[in-house]
Amino acid sequence: MAHIALYRTWRSQTFRDVVGQTHITQTLQNSLRENRLTHAYLFNGPRGTGKTSTAKILAKAVNCLNGPAEEPCNACSACERITEGAVMDVVEIDAASNRGVEEIRDIRDKVKYAPTEVRQKVYIIDEVHMLTTEAFNALLKTLEEPPAHVMFVLATTEPHKIPATIISRCQRFDFRRVSMDDQVQRLQYICDQEGISISEEALHYIARLSDGGMRDALSLLDQATSFATGEVQLSDILSITGGVASDQFKKLVLYIKDKNLGAALELIDTFMQEGKSADKCIENLINYFRDLLMVRMVPNSPVITERVFDMRELSEIASHFTPAEMMGMIETLNHYQSEMKYSVQPQTLLEISIMKMCGGHRGGGGQAAVSSSADAGQRMPQGDLMAQMTQRLKQLEEQIAGLVKSGVTGAAVPQAKPAAKIMSASAPSKKSGIKLDGYLKASEGPETKAGLMKWSQVLGLVKERKITVHAWFVNGDLVSVLDDVVLVAFKNDMHRNTTEKPENKLIIEQVLASVFGKPMRLLTIMRKEWDDAKNEATSSTPEVMELVADEGHPGAAAPPKEEWISEAIQLFGEELVTIKED
Repeated sequence: MAHIALYRTWRSQTFRDVVGQTHITQTLQNSLRENRLTHAYLFNGPRGTGKTSTAKILAKAVNCLNGPAEEPCNACSACERITEGAVMDVVEIDAASNRGVEEIRDIRDKVKYAPTEVRQKVYIIDEVHMLTTEAFNALLKTLEEPPAHVMFVLATTEPHKIPATIISRCQRFDFRRVSMDDQVQRLQYICDQEGISISEEALHYIARLSDGGMRDALSLLDQATSFATGEVQLSDILSITGGVASDQFKKLVLYIKDKNLGAALELIDTFMQEGKSADKCIENLINYFRDLLMVRMVPNSPVITERVFDMRELSEIASHFTPAEMMGMIETLNHYQSEMKYSVQPQTLLEISIMKMCGGHRGGGGQAAVSSSADAGQRMPQGDLMAQMTQRLKQLEEQIAGLVKSGVTGAAVPQAKPAAKIMSASAPSKKSGIKLDGYLKASEGPETKAGLMKWSQVLGLVKERKITVHAWFVNGDLVSVLDDVVLVAFKNDMHRNTTEKPENKLIIEQVLASVFGKPMRLLTIMRKEWDDAKNEATSSTPEVMELVADEGHPGAAAPPKEEWISEAIQLFGEELVTIKED
């Protein structure tokens, strides 16, 4: 006979078999005993905690030929056929693949017919949150007042996606993550029944990896049983999951404590040679430091005691660090874990995080492990630190001055000299506060063309400096280069705002200076504003106005040119006047 997966073989068939959900099974059993069943139930909770299994057990209990009873007998024809899924009146629907209004209307039409094989019709709708709004509306009235012979059981992992009108018509039960103790006991029972030999440490590690889901734990046990030869050991679980043993993490953390960077990097390389993934290593290392921190802060908390297999050893390691140091290390690891999502060299980021931690916790006093200094966390003499802070302050002052200049005076356009003729036209959109006339003319000029030739180099260097900045900046287009200003247009406001953050803008301007060979400022604009300005500049013909002396006074002298210019500005406004040479 073909092998059947353990989670299917040991699927709960009675309420007493459901692990870790006593608050639910006891309520349902009391309802069955007192005949106080309702017409609609909502089961919600994490995956693998027994929602669908409990729904099928309830369907058997209400239809058992020896009941209704607190437990189904699992011996009568009704119980056996419901277990096999062969009863037409107990319908299990996957809402993820049957989410449309037509499927729900079909249920609504059939629900009025009496059951033909068992006592009561039961509709089990799994992943009910996947139904469309129209499908929920079609279900609403039937769910509120179904015929007496019908019961609905809705199951979901995301109850917040279900309309409140549906939830209010159901009796809601919240399934919890199964505790480690309950999982270990159940796994040990199954191993005893199946003749599987497994170490206690391996059982605890399986329960921890499953994150409260009994189905995940059984799947992992099944996989480990196929992999191991003889007794299932912790090393077997680590091999199939890509995890790292706690004693290896102990070595790594002690190397970090001793600031032994060489040994730490050699150990990381060993992990990689064994086929461990960098992202899995950094995730497990975060969890390890989290346990160390919890042991140090709340040593007797049940939250930590059920996660940790060897409490005494972990307490000893935690004593080498202050809570501030451990929190700093977690922050460092978390930062590089986020960066790994965009990196093609995740091992390098793991190694850099180890380098920072090896130098980031020197001395005591609660200093955090994360350091933003240029020497990757190394503590500097006080004089050097003051010099660095002074230099950083100067850079910030220059950057702020540049931002103010760009926001107030706009583009660095050379001032035109007064002239006798004044041209007036509708100004382009100025939502950004940038005067675009000069940039529009420069967009087809040699500076902009040269900038476009260098743009891929700019993006590449930004990506090398900080990949997350590149992820936002790459969505912008170079539209104009004028003097020492690079103008970039964005379609998305969020991309533009993130690029404009001072720390991100500083990185980009440093790259621009290195590529263009001179200090450059970055200005940003929305693409729509730039396109509107281009269209307006192309379509509008400036109206030339010439100021002349009053015709009623033929002998009167013409006012000086400066007065003409001043009068034009008063009439049309400074933004609408362009002064040109004769």
